[in-house]
Amino acid sequence: MLPVILGADIGVYALARAFHEEYGVRSIVVSGAALGPVARSAIIDNVLLGPDASPVDMVDRLVQLAGEHPGRTLVLLANSDWLVRVVVRHRARLEPHYVVPFLSEDLLDRIADKATFAEICAGLDIDVPRTIVQDFAAAGEAGWAPVDVDLAYPLIAKAASSADYQDVHFAGKKKVFEIADQAELDALWASLAAAGFRGRFVVQDLVPGDDTQMRSITAYVDSRGEITLLCSAHVLLEEHTPSGLGNPAAMITQRIEPMLEQARRFLRETGYVGFANFDVKVDPRDGSYRFFEVNPRIGRNNYYLTAAGANPMRFLVQDRVEGLAVEPVVVEKEILYSILPPRLLLRYVLDPALHAKVRALIRAGAVAHPLRYYPTDGSLARRAYVLAAKLNQIRKFRRYYPTATTTGF
Repeated sequence: MLPVILGADIGVYALARAFHEEYGVRSIVVSGAALGPVARSAIIDNVLLGPDASPVDMVDRLVQLAGEHPGRTLVLLANSDWLVRVVVRHRARLEPHYVVPFLSEDLLDRIADKATFAEICAGLDIDVPRTIVQDFAAAGEAGWAPVDVDLAYPLIAKAASSADYQDVHFAGKKKVFEIADQAELDALWASLAAAGFRGRFVVQDLVPGDDTQMRSITAYVDSRGEITLLCSAHVLLEEHTPSGLGNPAAMITQRIEPMLEQARRFLRETGYVGFANFDVKVDPRDGSYRFFEVNPRIGRNNYYLTAAGANPMRFLVQDRVEGLAVEPVVVEKEILYSILPPRLLLRYVLDPALHAKVRALIRAGAVAHPLRYYPTDGSLARRAYVLAAKLNQIRKFRRYYPTATTTGF
């Protein structure tokens, strides 16, 4: 078996590490550059694409790469939405050479659209923030007017489909807008219409609460349609840099059954196959679990599963490579997953009970950092990078998410 993984971030390294821990195999990582998380690794062989490589160029290189390893079972993984889309769209070229454990293109298109995702969830009695859809298809015609929005301010506005939004340009463009009042919403609608946007935008109720209200779910659905792996986690702190906004930086694995049951319903009823990663927030107003989106991949912070004793690559390989039916697992073990220095994390966890739990897990040594794979992958260069990355988190939080508790960093 030979894992081939697309990308170069911390989640890609975590997948390579999971393969190595379970099967002792090195992985090939295909990317535009060997970034810090995957550079100088003893468990990775980097294959670099040209800086101007197109998706078709990448697929061409993958086909060529398969020819360089005859007799091997190649397992293809990607860990970002756009790369998953490239693989799914070119499945016909790739599947003769690779195991391609992803959902269908039709389902991918449906769940990638935030408006459609909300509609699917509503039909399955899965909690989502209240959502209003603004369709700009006729925005260039005389007499067009946006629909009324009767949500309380502040509220959230975002493109239903990133594919419809990525090539639209206007002053103040953001991935997600927090709208303070009607005037701001009117200005956003005018900017979108004038910029030629003709897709759909969703406006949603703003679920209150800080990062500790967030939850994460990772699932694997096998080729038979069975949900063989489920793991949930309580987020403690997210990243707040513009490029990493919303990515969990620290969380505790925890079985949250009412939330997992809603995820099961979604996966079963949609005919989902492969890995899925749900972003969920607890609504403090009623205690409900509000599902924001599902990512058609395992997720950037996937190492929390391996650290909690449920290496996700085992479920994938036994299903797609060995053809075995795997006994379903719901993770129970609590571990602290964190890419932060402990003192930095503890400064931000203000809830006394959560603070005490974090300290107890640290004292017990139940802490996992995906890049700390020592001594297996512990060269001086790797250790220096991991230390620098952790220290860099202090600088980033001081700049982008300062709080009264961070004095003295």
